[in-house]
Amino acid sequence: MEKSLALIPTYNEKENVERMLRRVFSLATPFEVLIIDDNSPDGTAAIVKSLQAEFAGRLHLLERPGKQGLGTAYLAGFRWALDYGADYIFEMDCDFSHDPADLERLLAACRTDADMAVGSRYIKGINVINWPLGRVLMSYFASVYVRLITGMKIMDTTAGFICFRRKVLETIELDKIAMKGYGFQVEMKFSAWKHGFRLVEVPIIFTDRQEGRSKMSGGIFSEALWGVALMKFHSLFRKYSRPAS
Repeated sequence: MEKSLALIPTYNEKENVERMLRRVFSLATPFEVLIIDDNSPDGTAAIVKSLQAEFAGRLHLLERPGKQGLGTAYLAGFRWALDYGADYIFEMDCDFSHDPADLERLLAACRTDADMAVGSRYIKGINVINWPLGRVLMSYFASVYVRLITGMKIMDTTAGFICFRRKVLETIELDKIAMKGYGFQVEMKFSAWKHGFRLVEVPIIFTDRQEGRSKMSGGIFSEALWGVALMKFHSLFRKYSRPAS
């Protein structure tokens, strides 16, 4: 039976995690969820454990010893998902900035013509709610910068709501993914694109979190700014395999 697994990294998400899980598990598609918790001091992992009996076989928990960055959380989740035998692996946030209902639209794209479906805020205008104008502009022009440097045609290069077909994560050398913050999202798309996989953008509406605190920082954007240029430079000396047709 086909397995569709959503990876949700958490750090201090007690206000959101149960509501998010119930929304995902209420969908028509029988999604499974792996919560990747970085030792949240607010008890997020304990809430997840309290729900595992209710959602037996669908709710999984990977606990890490401390806060180590978004990229390392997803890389740990990818390895867990591949070992578990997942066919479709998703990245999504716990704070409801990503609408759980859109999981089914991303899955549909990967079941048809996409190897990697990207929930895009910018493929049809700018679809962001509750962000200050400065942050919207920073995010939008970050994607413009990435397109100029890399040559990718993706409008939302920093998007973090994604569905991967299994073969994409099997092909990308996960140990060579260098960026750990939000630049990680760019690097994963760039790696998939360089390997010849088909990336498709699915329009979504992104809504800023209502509960809990944002994990965004200036250092995250600094890493992405310089990391993208370095990533492009290193790619000039690297060979990329192509997926089998």
